[in-house]
Amino acid sequence: MAEGTIKKLTDKGFGFINTGGSKDLFFHSKALQGCTFDDLREGQQVTFTEGRSDKGPCAENVRPA
Repeated sequence: MAEGTIKKLTDKGFGFINTGGSKDLFFHSKALQGCTFDDLREGQQVTFTEGRSDKGPCAENVRPA
């Protein structure tokens, strides 16, 4: 699993993870495991697997580290 930091959360149930690379990864609240969207905070470390949606790369299986 890859690791990253939550960069931004929205009030619409999605956010972005800073992976340390040039692009941030999108994630939706449906991709969370072991927590709810309300449990997450910007700056929090998470683990995830990189997946692909019809709109491009995204984070799946997102969990607090």
